[in-house]
Amino acid sequence: MATMKQTATVSEFRMPVPWGEMRGRVWGPDHGRPVLCLHGWSDNSGSFNTLIPLLPADWRCVAVDLPGHGFSSHRPAGVFYTFPDYIVDVRRVLEALQWKRCSIIGHSMGGNIGGMISALYPDMVESLVLLDSYGFLPIDAKRMNRIMCRGIEEMLEYEKKVPDRKERIYTYEAAKERLKAANRFLSDKSVEILLERGIQMVDGGVVFTRDIRINLTNIVRTTLEQSLHLQSQINAKVLVLWANHGLQKTFPQAEDLAGPLLKGWSGRNTSFETVEGDHHVHLNNPEIVAPIITDFLLSETSQHSGKASGINQAPKL
Repeated sequence: MATMKQTATVSEFRMPVPWGEMRGRVWGPDHGRPVLCLHGWSDNSGSFNTLIPLLPADWRCVAVDLPGHGFSSHRPAGVFYTFPDYIVDVRRVLEALQWKRCSIIGHSMGGNIGGMISALYPDMVESLVLLDSYGFLPIDAKRMNRIMCRGIEEMLEYEKKVPDRKERIYTYEAAKERLKAANRFLSDKSVEILLERGIQMVDGGVVFTRDIRINLTNIVRTTLEQSLHLQSQINAKVLVLWANHGLQKTFPQAEDLAGPLLKGWSGRNTSFETVEGDHHVHLNNPEIVAPIITDFLLSETSQHSGKASGINQAPKL
């Protein structure tokens, strides 16, 4: 049985970027198996605080706050948050860590970033775990113009309001209630964990650390055809780990987009698992997913025992 990490020392990760710094948390020995953990939209590296301690103690797990999230710097004024920019961020992190090859655990948006970097740099990613994530977020090509225009107009409106905008100050309890209202599936403990890096103290209370611009429409998206091509370039073994009350229930992709994506995964070196839980099952109930992730990453191939959906068989939408 693998040694667990409950007593492992956790340190703060910090690295400079041209507009400030990226931060996060680090578990495990300096030369342990490299595992990069990428959180979902509007979360932060705290998303992995309960999961990583249940993974093997000899893994070097680094969970980063993506720019605009947690304690990492916001992007410069006038700059959008897009998937290609997040890929550059991950490459900067890998360069700083001097990792030539690693495994990636990505939740939700973090899984989409993981899917794209696995396609663009197939030799750098050994294994990819998609935690309640499709791995890509395609759109109908007919909607591309509309989505790009929407994001541009949102940015222009935001910039008009910047001079008069004042950061809203909350009490800790009010901030907690707001976060819980925005994600009703988070447990009280999970809310408090995310708030450790999700707020900062100011005179009169606390403010959220996330950049409000992450709420603007992402203007750089891929079509289904582009996503399937990227998916075909991935060499890593892949675990698609769904929660039965997760993303497919709360933010489902259209079947004509999700179906081909899942079919594309099922024809590859991919395993599918479905567990009982919600979109944040890895944070709320990490004991459910930790053994599955551990077995998958320790296996020589993806041929491990499926508990729900079966090996190499995509779950039905």
